[in-house]
Amino acid sequence: MHGRMRFLRIIIAAAIFLLAASAVYAEGDVATGGSGENGYVGSRVCAGCHKYEAESFQTNPHMQAGKLFTEFQGCETCHGPGALHAKTQNPSDIRDPRKMEPSAVNAICLGCHDRGKQALWMGSTHETRSLACTTCHSMHHGYKHLLVREDEKDVCFQCHQDVRAQIWRQSHHPIREGKLTCTSCHNPHGTIAPDLIDALTINDKCFECHPEKRGPYLFEHKPVVENCLNCHTPHGSNHNKLLARKSLYLCQSCHSGEFHPGTMYAMGASTNVPGNPFRSLAVQGVYRDCLNCHANIHGSNSPSGEFFLR
Repeated sequence: MHGRMRFLRIIIAAAIFLLAASAVYAEGDVATGGSGENGYVGSRVCAGCHKYEAESFQTNPHMQAGKLFTEFQGCETCHGPGALHAKTQNPSDIRDPRKMEPSAVNAICLGCHDRGKQALWMGSTHETRSLACTTCHSMHHGYKHLLVREDEKDVCFQCHQDVRAQIWRQSHHPIREGKLTCTSCHNPHGTIAPDLIDALTINDKCFECHPEKRGPYLFEHKPVVENCLNCHTPHGSNHNKLLARKSLYLCQSCHSGEFHPGTMYAMGASTNVPGNPFRSLAVQGVYRDCLNCHANIHGSNSPSGEFFLR
């Protein structure tokens, strides 16, 4: 009886030993990347020299990637196998995204980030202009969303200087106040809509905040249905309501005043002669406005709303 129990204990101990040995072997094979001079060495080896990066990476969202991807190799997921670099200490023996071509950098990131908001990166405006992921993001030293700047709009303003100027105009979306960000309307990684608008159309994006302008209306204003940007400039304007031009002249860019009882104001003082329907700007252009009468300019459901009157 005792001999049989001893035999069973030996069998169980041997089985446990073999399982443990196989686990260690498998772990070692992953850590070294199999055979070859330049295999994987593991993040602990990297931390031996790069202590600051290793410590800061503990709170990095990428630290959780191992829970999602079985092929996760820690630092070497992005930097590549590090055995040769650890041996030679030569920076050229390891991948450094800061020194790589944009397409090569993006290929590393797209190895994981190929879904959701990043799904349309290939062929997007930023991709075709040779921007790298590291143009906007910093993996080790980034702020929220690993951006290179603390304020999101400052990241965009590195290139979009014209928009930086526009948000300081008197009529503007509350971007500089921090109530909106660039990504409130745009997806910088790619969209199917023009101008990287994060919606099917520009109007659909506007309607997310301005649903009262959506309609449908019994009497529709065709330029409004076509595109909000026919009349508005979204980043900022020196005219009220983000209008692209003063409303008086904006309307006259489409509507001729030939048969209108009102007065055209776009002509100079030399035309201010008796019998001429055109008048100089004088005070008319300041105090008179098409919207004084045509108040429902986005559309009307009133039975008498064909002309978008009050």
